[in-house]
Amino acid sequence: MTSLPADLKKRRNAERATLIARRLAAPAADHARWSALIEASLRRGFSALEGMIVGFYWPFQNEFDARPFVTDLRGRGVRAVLPAVVAQGQPLEFREWWPGVAMANGVYDLPVPEGTSLLTPDALLIPALGVGSQGDRLGYGGGYFDRTLAALHPKPLAVGLAFELSRIATIVPQPHDVLMDFIVTEAGIEAAVAGGLIKLSAEDCRARLAALAAERGLPRRQSISNWAKNPERATPAN
Repeated sequence: MTSLPADLKKRRNAERATLIARRLAAPAADHARWSALIEASLRRGFSALEGMIVGFYWPFQNEFDARPFVTDLRGRGVRAVLPAVVAQGQPLEFREWWPGVAMANGVYDLPVPEGTSLLTPDALLIPALGVGSQGDRLGYGGGYFDRTLAALHPKPLAVGLAFELSRIATIVPQPHDVLMDFIVTEAGIEAAVAGGLIKLSAEDCRARLAALAAERGLPRRQSISNWAKNPERATPAN
């Protein structure tokens, strides 16, 4: 991943500070209402994730909490995975998660599963600190999701999750910045296409998601790198 020009790095860091403060200042009632709307859009528009391996994230600094949606997906044939940092400058690895699994603190003290299978995600639910008009995503600056999306072939379906208060004009995308396939906020679902973001109905989202999955050959055939410490539990119970 190439280094950012100094002026752009400074600009992004300033935007990060502003966006984090804005999100942390959101009233709890607004946060709950926005979260319910995002979850409703996910449930209506992303049923094609069923049967896939879906990566998500542990919520941090008042991010949207995708755990209830992912827990529901697990009941419909999805295997869920959480990211873990292997080393600075390297792609993420993804460890299988289920409610009640043993966890350990990772980077930022965010919990990651201990001793579970390493799986390659077919789709990623990715937190967006900032969302640009092209489907460009501002993260926390580590570049882990960009690096991971660039390294995985076929590319997982990338779904950026954010609140409307995270909208910015642009992150000024660099060659290493990977655009999201979809953006979901409390205002609804958008797809990143040539020329920018377009609004999608739930029905159109399901069709586009299925078409992208077919085009990329997803779900992929999995090669499990590290089986769980409890190997007889091939599919952890809900």
